[in-house]
Amino acid sequence: MIKPVGNDFVKRYRLEYNREALERVRGEIGEEAYSRLKDLIEYRLTGREFDHSPTGVKIALAFSAGSDSTAALKILRWAGFDVVPITAKLPQMRQEEVERASREGAIFVEIRGYSNEMEGLIEKRAPICGRCHSMVMNAVERKAIELGAGILATGDLLSSGLISVYPKGDLVILNLPAFLALDKAEIIGFIGGQYKLSFGCPLLWEAFRCYPGIKRFSIQRVLRELRARAITPEIAEALIWDILTR
Repeated sequence: MIKPVGNDFVKRYRLEYNREALERVRGEIGEEAYSRLKDLIEYRLTGREFDHSPTGVKIALAFSAGSDSTAALKILRWAGFDVVPITAKLPQMRQEEVERASREGAIFVEIRGYSNEMEGLIEKRAPICGRCHSMVMNAVERKAIELGAGILATGDLLSSGLISVYPKGDLVILNLPAFLALDKAEIIGFIGGQYKLSFGCPLLWEAFRCYPGIKRFSIQRVLRELRARAITPEIAEALIWDILTR
């Protein structure tokens, strides 16, 4: 599973800052969730083992069945949380992704108007990933509230500090990989199996074919992840080549 960060100054700084963010939501998430999430932070900082028994705390998880959300699922279950994966069933999802989500007990949600929205953006030669993400998260948040989960976790690698865990309406959003200062290389290492470095989804690749100029938005995203040390230079290079050759 995950390992302590050792003497990595940047990761240690982020974890200390994330621990402060956790204190801010202590009242909203309750003592059981607070204590176990604090244990996870301490484990990353010091390697101190902790109780992995079930907490009885339900956490919803925005689950795409990709590497980052799969890592979040494994970590949260390892830490003793009752995790409910919620998957937005999008038209571009491959069958193996649907099957993988189903095996993990995912609840599927539909997004009304999704295809029309994406087609309109592609026709305008506009970036689609941000709008796709917001539509997916809105649907997942509604389902999490309906299920009675007070915490909604994501596989976001970037949102550290005060936005690694924060209140949003009736939920507390927990960007788990960022909260634990995990990077892509760590995630690839512990989810196991074969992992092909590839950027985006079939819908984005279709947009690339129609309007190659929008590739710059995806390259900017990769560079932002590189600057944040969420990915290594080697991973960034592989992802940029993948974008350019689509």
